[in-house]
Amino acid sequence: MPSQRALWARLGGKVPRVRTAFVDVLGPSPAEVLRDLDSVPAVVVPAFLASGYHVYQDVPREVAASAHDAVAVTHAMGPDPALAAIMRMRLRAAGWRPGDAVVFAAAGSSDARARQDVRRAAGLLAEQIGSPVRTAYIATGAPRVPEVVAQVRESGARRVFIASYLLAHGLFHQRLHECGADGVADPIGVHPAVVRLIADRYRTAARTLTAARVA
Repeated sequence: MPSQRALWARLGGKVPRVRTAFVDVLGPSPAEVLRDLDSVPAVVVPAFLASGYHVYQDVPREVAASAHDAVAVTHAMGPDPALAAIMRMRLRAAGWRPGDAVVFAAAGSSDARARQDVRRAAGLLAEQIGSPVRTAYIATGAPRVPEVVAQVRESGARRVFIASYLLAHGLFHQRLHECGADGVADPIGVHPAVVRLIADRYRTAARTLTAARVA
């Protein structure tokens, strides 16, 4: 959670007030946080890199359960060109150089819409580095990262790097170091561009929310 706390701390200077909520396992839930806000208008920014079950089902259900009458929900964080630019920087820091193969590693999802978002995100990274990338999954879905790393090697790549489409270090990122690549880029993490992205999502939704309440 340290990276999360650092992100929220940086956001504090960009938006009026930041509250954290979780749609799975941990608490408080979005419904609990929204109820605590009473009638104060709120913007929910889903901190996900793709829009799957959590974004399309969990978040709307939580908002409805809160009975809060002034809530706007933004798009998820990803895919976005700003995130692809960060991933390119993370790859460079890990030792990747033009000509090295790249495997784009995402957590995975059973939701086809989330997988489509992952493919879009991989395409954005390919544009950033100027070469194709192979998409693979860490936990849910196929193909899996070790399999794709092996395939890329067998195809003749001299060096293979993994681009981590994750927000923070954790179990999933640790697994990437066991996949046989020559290098693993750090997760997207806390970066000024991430702060700007979330703040921009917030401001756009807040303007819409204000306009709707005035109309």
